[in-house]
Amino acid sequence: MTTSLASDAKSLEPLTDDELTDLALAADPDLSVDDDAVCLWDLTDDHPDHRLPEWYMPSPMGARLLYGWRRRVILLIIISFLVIDAYGLCNTYGRVVFG
Repeated sequence: MTTSLASDAKSLEPLTDDELTDLALAADPDLSVDDDAVCLWDLTDDHPDHRLPEWYMPSPMGARLLYGWRRRVILLIIISFLVIDAYGLCNTYGRVVFG
């Protein structure tokens, strides 16, 4: 199945899933990429700055910094886990035992 990009560019209707599936199955998997091939990010003007894609690790929404007593409680919990681990104790199942 050979199509030209010029004829596809004239059609502005979105492709259906079946049409995309047919195009994907008809493509040659062993086709080599030309040296003058253009990057997809250059074509879409979408230059991701992330090392991981957003669908894999999205940015947190609504995060706010804690102040006052809430911050102290969180720090106390973190420090207590670090102290328990530093003494070689195990707190995996809720009880502190020698690990």
